[in-house]
Amino acid sequence: MKTLIALIVMVCGAHLAFAENKAEDADSWYRKGLAAEKAGDPATALAAYKAALDLNSKHANARYRLGEVKINAAGLKANAKEAKIGSITIPTYQITDITVQEALEVLAVAIEKQSNKEVIPNFVIEDPSKKLTDVKVTLNLKNVPVSGILGYIHAQSNTKVRYDEHAVVILAR
Repeated sequence: MKTLIALIVMVCGAHLAFAENKAEDADSWYRKGLAAEKAGDPATALAAYKAALDLNSKHANARYRLGEVKINAAGLKANAKEAKIGSITIPTYQITDITVQEALEVLAVAIEKQSNKEVIPNFVIEDPSKKLTDVKVTLNLKNVPVSGILGYIHAQSNTKVRYDEHAVVILAR
């Protein structure tokens, strides 16, 4: 009888340990999904949240984040692009009386150089009414992040920026 009771206790304990491991594994996958979201990788985030739900179908946070990623996948990539480009600091950015297009071309080269060719921005000007054709920009900046440089360009040219999945779009206001 003691042997039977010991066996039942052992099986119950193993079952509880297995359930705890599954919950821990589900939480681990959930955290991986969060990290992938932050990195702007919706495909990896979706896979991680699905893995968490496979281990624990009642993981409410994983279920919620899965839905959010499905809805906002393009926005995640755009936010990651904005953070990646905007955080690069350009040591010297000097331009005098050049067009917005030329200013962005100079900035793109500076970004590519400063990031050791890891970041190659695709600046696109969306200006159907040709308001920006004759607008000139002059800047003399040292050790400014790209987000700041873009801010100065926008202030001088009356433009705004939109980060898309594959491009940084400059829009005339």
